[in-house]
Amino acid sequence: MQRLHLNLGLPETATPHALRHSFATHLLGAGGDLRAIQELLGHVSISTTQRYTDVDAAGLVRVYEQAHPRAKVAPATRVDS
Repeated sequence: MQRLHLNLGLPETATPHALRHSFATHLLGAGGDLRAIQELLGHVSISTTQRYTDVDAAGLVRVYEQAHPRAKVAPATRVDS
């Protein structure tokens, strides 16, 4: 890792754990299957892998708001009698 830091100009925060976390987060964000990611990471429990779903919750909300037809409720129209 020290050679990679020097050769690639990576920040000190680019640790094996951070790279693993980034890998899983990007797979999940790209629509990767949670069970497949669990296997790739070697997690025994799915709940351990599910922690990665919290990382992109804000991204999921953005996608929902942009795509779902009822995400943005139109203002009520006034009907005069």
